[in-house]
Amino acid sequence: MPPSHEAVVHRARIYADVCTEKEPEYSDYEQLSINWGDQDHYEVVRKVGRGKYSEVFEGVNVAGETPTRCIIKILKPVKKKKILREVKILQNLQGGPNIITLMDIVKDPHSRTPSLVFEYVENTDFKVLYPTLTDLDIRYYIYQLLKALHYCHSMGIMHRDVKPHNVMIDHSRRQLRLIDWGLAEFYFPEREFNVRVASRYFKGPELLVDYQLYDYSLDMWSLGCMLAAIIFRKEPFFFGHDNYDQLVKIAKVLGTPDLHAYLDKYGLELDPQQEALLGTHSRKPWARFINTDNQHLAFPEAIDFIDKLLRYDHQDRITSKDALNHPYFDPVRDMSGGATEAAAEA
Repeated sequence: MPPSHEAVVHRARIYADVCTEKEPEYSDYEQLSINWGDQDHYEVVRKVGRGKYSEVFEGVNVAGETPTRCIIKILKPVKKKKILREVKILQNLQGGPNIITLMDIVKDPHSRTPSLVFEYVENTDFKVLYPTLTDLDIRYYIYQLLKALHYCHSMGIMHRDVKPHNVMIDHSRRQLRLIDWGLAEFYFPEREFNVRVASRYFKGPELLVDYQLYDYSLDMWSLGCMLAAIIFRKEPFFFGHDNYDQLVKIAKVLGTPDLHAYLDKYGLELDPQQEALLGTHSRKPWARFINTDNQHLAFPEAIDFIDKLLRYDHQDRITSKDALNHPYFDPVRDMSGGATEAAAEA
């Protein structure tokens, strides 16, 4: 890296040393010994989803007095390390606000395929639910999601796959759960992380320009993409056709001058193919996305919050802790158990 960039700090602005300061076994998932449950306690009812690394089913726990519903995530063949990481992270986060509860871990005696058993959450598909949400509903659910993100960040963990598919909402009970911790990772300062994480439309610029020293602020970009899509009724908000095009779509909104300033600050270069595709774009004011269809959601506080999330420079993005205190959430904070208890405890 050129000498002029030596002053740049490559560490998270909050919770940077959480994992460093905890005992090694907190984050040393490779040493985890799994206490396997009995697969016969569970029966599969129906398939409810599938991902790159798993198939997900609604199930029933038939072991107790009365059968109870659950979610069974049957993992596809993947490195044992990855499974151990997901389990360790889920265990570390158990009981946190709006974090999905891991109830059991079982293995098929014949195929040796492991499955994770979770609490059941009645979910409405986001494409159906989101267009029906009121301004207050949106503020409430984003606040609930933020509480989960702030908690995992305060515990030294980045989710790295925040997107609507990983946010379960039972609207009848006003209950939200952040799920799928399969890409989550323990944060350590100055550590280089894999940039092949998150789903394309929610990938932060740091991933798209191959900056590996990223941190929790990646999740805040993904949250910004989610919120912008909901507020402006444009799903997804940045609709790239591949990773190169994803950065182009971002640049058409945030402009190329700020992108180049970001690259210069961190001593990064785009590869020639990306540079050629990028072109030159001026910054588009957020007001330009407001129309008659979305103006009932696009309050100044909403726009201000989106603006503080969708910044090229991850160090300029609002932190999960500060986000909990943003005025956008003033009308819903008391619905969620008093003033930002999570931030107050931190």
